[in-house]
Amino acid sequence: MSSTPIEDDVSPVASPCIDICRIDAASGWCEGCYRTIDEIAIWSRLDDAGKRAVWLQLDQRRKPEESAG
Repeated sequence: MSSTPIEDDVSPVASPCIDICRIDAASGWCEGCYRTIDEIAIWSRLDDAGKRAVWLQLDQRRKPEESAG
């Protein structure tokens, strides 16, 4: 997930899924894509703006992990 489509006008917005699908019990986030189970469930029903909003959240969730790693 090195590039995020949040600033592009690319449609459709790509899914952040990287096929590592495990929900971390402590954070509630998928260990692969950092989405919550609710975000995963609703993804296909979101419009592009909604998907970009999720991507923004993922960027924020990943930052502490990347600096600790």
